[in-house]
Amino acid sequence: MVKTLYVGNLSYDTSEEDLRGLFKAHGTPESIRVITDKYSGRSRGFAFVEMSLDSEADAVLAALDGSEFMGRNLVVSVAKPRNERGAA
Repeated sequence: MVKTLYVGNLSYDTSEEDLRGLFKAHGTPESIRVITDKYSGRSRGFAFVEMSLDSEADAVLAALDGSEFMGRNLVVSVAKPRNERGAA
C-alpha cells in the first residue's frame, strides 16, 4: 500500500530532483510533487512524496523529520487525507 508523506519547511528553491536524491538513501519514492502557487509558479515550501513500502516510509520519517536540508529543518509526517470541499 502506498503511503503519502508530507514534507514541509522546504526551501523555495527545492526541486523534485533535489527531493528524489534525498529520499533515495531511504527507499524508492513512487512520486514526488512539490506544491507550487498556481499564479506565480513559485514553490509554496512543501511537497508530497509517495512511498510504496511502509518500511521505507518509516525509515524516511525516522531519518528526515527535523533534519537540515538546503538550509532548512524539514518537517516530515504522514500526510492527512484532504477533507471534501464544503464539508464542515
